[in-house]
Amino acid sequence: MEQPNLSYINKLSGGDKAFEDKLIAIIKAEYPKEKTVYMKNVECNNFKEAAENVHKLKHKISILGLEKSYEVANGFEENLKENSLAGKQDFEIILKNITDFLATI
Repeated sequence: MEQPNLSYINKLSGGDKAFEDKLIAIIKAEYPKEKTVYMKNVECNNFKEAAENVHKLKHKISILGLEKSYEVANGFEENLKENSLAGKQDFEIILKNITDFLATI
């Protein structure tokens, strides 16, 4: 499984450390909240809302350089729109990897 990284953030910042720090701080603040809302919606079988949550989380996945994981998330989002949880386990592994990564930076 691919690992989250800061390559895209570093590229985007053009070496501006303050910008990098600010973007990382925003991700670290928003991600846990978005993940919690997603988990609650999945638990309650609120498929439409969960699909919207996954859509928002895909942006974090992309920013953290997870190209293959983005595709997994995209597929899971589409499944949720069809009231299917297919792909849930793989998506939640991605979320755990991100959670673990954010705890180290």
